[in-house]
Amino acid sequence: MARFAIGDHVTWNSEAGHVSGHVIAIHEADFDWKGYRHRASPDAPQYEIRSDRTTHVAAHRESALTKLR
Repeated sequence: MARFAIGDHVTWNSEAGHVSGHVIAIHEADFDWKGYRHRASPDAPQYEIRSDRTTHVAAHRESALTKLR
């Protein structure tokens, strides 16, 4: 079961430093993303997050994210 919900404000560490954004989708089954197959399941979901500072959308596992207040 997903720990985060659509609309949650989260942060993660990227090559450019800490980034924050909002969850826009939750994947609980394998999916294709930017030319690659990503693995996801109900026990290990992946999240699509839109950056607060840009329009960039990233996909991350739950373990890479921290919820902001």
